[in-house]
Amino acid sequence: MFDFVSELWSWFIIIPTVAGFIGLVWLILWQSEPERPDNEEAQSMGHVWDGDLQELNNPMPKWWLNLFYATLVFSAIYLVLYPGLGSFKGVFGWTQEGSYNKEVAQANEIYGPIFTQHMQTPVEELANNTTAMKSGQRLYSTYCALCHGPSATGANGFPDLTDDDWLYGGDGKAIEASILQGRTGAMPPWQAALGKKGVFQVSEYVLSLSGREVNQTEAALGKTKYQAMCVACHGTAGKGNQALGAPDLTDNIWLYGGSQKAVIDSIANGRQGNMPAHGDFLGEAKVHLLAAYVYSLSNKKADK
Repeated sequence: MFDFVSELWSWFIIIPTVAGFIGLVWLILWQSEPERPDNEEAQSMGHVWDGDLQELNNPMPKWWLNLFYATLVFSAIYLVLYPGLGSFKGVFGWTQEGSYNKEVAQANEIYGPIFTQHMQTPVEELANNTTAMKSGQRLYSTYCALCHGPSATGANGFPDLTDDDWLYGGDGKAIEASILQGRTGAMPPWQAALGKKGVFQVSEYVLSLSGREVNQTEAALGKTKYQAMCVACHGTAGKGNQALGAPDLTDNIWLYGGSQKAVIDSIANGRQGNMPAHGDFLGEAKVHLLAAYVYSLSNKKADK
């Protein structure tokens, strides 16, 4: 809240806040009528409605007026104790980051030993632990469901975690590494090198690798271009390369869609995929448990 790049912005907050506070005090004092003696009648303010309904100069009820004063006192105390005036941190020095770190530390103290205990069990074996997988599912729902979906079936550009198709490997260590370190996939665009016709021909050949019906003449021309441009990553047979994260083109599973339009778009414009690293804020123990849960999704026998 008080990470300002210049003191000017700090004063930009302080001055209106203090001025507004003083203005409210003045407004309440100005509008507060002193108590009238019992023998003095209320005077009309000159405002009349419905013929005889008049506004009188009666003072505000004491309880109502005291509520205004109480809110002002509370506000003044709050602004002294907590941040609210520009870069002034408050007497308590409270910050939302500090509060978050405190809650995390308390949670780690309580639950940390449980996660650490699971670290001793290999991912493939831990995936058989029903109790542990319930914790893993909660971690998944919190940190992974936004991209891979609540049921882990993925979306366009986000892999399905329930099948056996893995860009970087589907064993326990590979999954754990993906979550810990993140993954960055990049396919360069080939439109400039191949031209529109060449891109179409390569798409025909790529689709033929998964058994799709294509124009064989165009696919044959595309194969020549594929061997010149694509084999370095996807391999001669199109089986992909998990070391590079290059997908298998023969299994008819498509990260960005398997229509010819989607395949042409991938070849022509390239693709940029990024999975953020979770190791720094989750820690190795939680990542280990999360990897076991993800492993269990594509190895259904592990749930039994």
